[in-house]
Amino acid sequence: MKIALIILLGLFALILWRPGFTFRAQKPEDYNDTAPSFDLRQHLSGELESEGVIFGPNGRATSRFVADFTGIWNGASGELGEVFNYDNGTVQNRKWFLTLGNDGTFTAKADDIIGEGQGHISGATVRLTYSIRLTEAAGGHVLDVVDWMYLMDNGTIMNRSEMRKFGIKVAELIATIRPKGN
Repeated sequence: MKIALIILLGLFALILWRPGFTFRAQKPEDYNDTAPSFDLRQHLSGELESEGVIFGPNGRATSRFVADFTGIWNGASGELGEVFNYDNGTVQNRKWFLTLGNDGTFTAKADDIIGEGQGHISGATVRLTYSIRLTEAAGGHVLDVVDWMYLMDNGTIMNRSEMRKFGIKVAELIATIRPKGN
């Protein structure tokens, strides 16, 4: 009886582990009919503030941050400056260079991004995939990232990111982004 239960639980765990049951199984088209519509030029523009937590592979919080963002757009091209203040006193700066396509896609570049990130806007969501090189102080590792941003009715953006190395989840980030002062 115990062996049958163990086998059954093992099969159930295997089914749930399959890619169709994971964070990465989401597709932009899953959110085509959601509202409000996410417009990068509107929702990532001006002065923004963010708070977030980074979790390690064991699910424990490893770092917290508050950040100030500044978004500037000129037609289909935008810059998003980010200044992160971590709970350990570290300050990190990043500037994204965003280029909107005509079909709900966009590209994203930054100094610590390898190549070009690929983004897709769909309904109330944005998905961005990219590879990032961590600072030497953080080990200098290259991680594959899937970023999902979900626009809430009040204009707040909920951000969830999953970071993997060799296909294994090594970190997760959860953050809010909203206009400064809201």
